Amino acid sequence: MRFIVYLAAWLLGASSLWAQDASPPPAAADQGVTLLKLVLSGGWAMAPLAFLSVLTVMLIIVYTFTLRRGAIVNPHFMNTADVLLKKRDYAGLLAISARHSEAIARVLQRALDFLAKNPNVDFDVVREIAETEGSSQAASLQQRIVYLADIGMLSPMIGLLGTVFGIIRSFGVLAKNTTAPRPMLLAAGVSEALVATATGLVLGITAMAFYALFRGKVQSLISDLEIASTHVLGMIASSYAKKRGPAEAGRVTVDDDF
Repeated sequence: MRFIVYLAAWLLGASSLWAQDASPPPAAADQGVTLLKLVLSGGWAMAPLAFLSVLTVMLIIVYTFTLRRGAIVNPHFMNTADVLLKKRDYAGLLAISARHSEAIARVLQRALDFLAKNPNVDFDVVREIAETEGSSQAASLQQRIVYLADIGMLSPMIGLLGTVFGIIRSFGVLAKNTTAPRPMLLAAGVSEALVATATGLVLGITAMAFYALFRGKVQSLISDLEIASTHVLGMIASSYAKKRGPAEAGRVTVDDDF
């Protein structure tokens, strides 16, 4: 994060110094170039980049508070599930799972709901239902943070497009006016191009850096979900295996439990 802040400060500082050197003297130079004037000089590309900047900040804040282990595997819920599974109280566990929003609760709810509607079913089918729901929850977590990667790729492209338009405008002005000094005519367009490019790069680097951070966090949460799902499914399987012989160990009957 410090590297990103230093890079942004360096890019904006370099652009500010260039704009001061390229600005017409004496009267305009005395006023100086503020950060607001520098941003406004970036042209039309600064509007979508400003929107993407606000969106990036909002996504970072939301992901910081929502991508946590308690939202995926709640220790209190797991303790309750262990107790109810040992008692074979599947109806009670289904009711509790329906009241919780954690990912592991969604997996258990889908599996137990399938068991309630299909009492005589092979446990392999139940496992497949739970794994499908777990994959859906994992894909949902991964899809959420992809927006940061999209912003990271889109921002430099918008900045580059603003750069192209700024250069085109500069040469258009230069072609229409042959009496004024060439540096004066090129200054505004080139300044717009540099500011748009710098802003797009800073925003893109920031978005990609946080995407990499949250991607690692999501992978860790998915691993926790897989471990918790395997644990509860193992307890369900063992509770039935104890009451059946080898020939029926793979079948589940839950008529008396729901």
